[in-house]
Amino acid sequence: MMEKDVADAAIPGVTLPDMVWRPSPNFGPRAEGAAIDILLLHYTDMKTAEAAIQLLSDPASQVSCHYVVAEDGTITQLVREADRAWHAGVSSWHGEGDINSRSVGIEIANLGHDHGYPDFPDVQIESVIALACDICARHKIRPERILAHSDVAPARKRDPGEKFPWGRLASAGVGHYVEPEPIRGGRFFSAGESGAPIEALQAMLALYGYPLQISGNYDLATEQVVTAFQRHFRPERVDGIADSSTIATLHRLARALAETR
Repeated sequence: MMEKDVADAAIPGVTLPDMVWRPSPNFGPRAEGAAIDILLLHYTDMKTAEAAIQLLSDPASQVSCHYVVAEDGTITQLVREADRAWHAGVSSWHGEGDINSRSVGIEIANLGHDHGYPDFPDVQIESVIALACDICARHKIRPERILAHSDVAPARKRDPGEKFPWGRLASAGVGHYVEPEPIRGGRFFSAGESGAPIEALQAMLALYGYPLQISGNYDLATEQVVTAFQRHFRPERVDGIADSSTIATLHRLARALAETR
């Protein structure tokens, strides 16, 4: 019988809450040679954490993840980190597909956008931070590789969404983040526009990692990627329009990342 792995290994300064081990049958081997270098965060989009765990453990669903963090902070492990859970779906980052083979997936219990989208409780976020710190320390996952499901699948996904407190995680050392530029007036780009400024915007988003072709046209794919970027990095207004705040935040984020390398 499959046994729980060492997800609660001792990491200095990190205290994990007690975990529940409920193995899911929905997993497989990671691709040969694939290093775990992404931590992918989701929300469950279901009424309760228990309902999500049952779905993620149902062979008919063909979905799973490594961990579920309930609203009360309880962590349930479903798949060993050594194994490939089925949580990312069709996705890409820095031109690499098969995100499942390269990632550890955490599902965070939340009703989601279609069911009221409540705030994430403090106790839940504290558990997410502790678990993320532990995972990233053991696998040496870089801060900029701690991603939202919407980052790697912007055409399909919205989770964990604009209410997820990425800034709070960053303050605890989890993730790559800068304070968003305030929303002001000024030039903006939106659907239907084209030209060299659009090409430059697409190039910078693609350079950061987003799955986007550089065409010079502000097409649907560009709007979806800008929306995903806003959900993660400029959540005050999520509209898919590349206003001056969005562009300035992207520039600051790219500069901050370059300074760490």
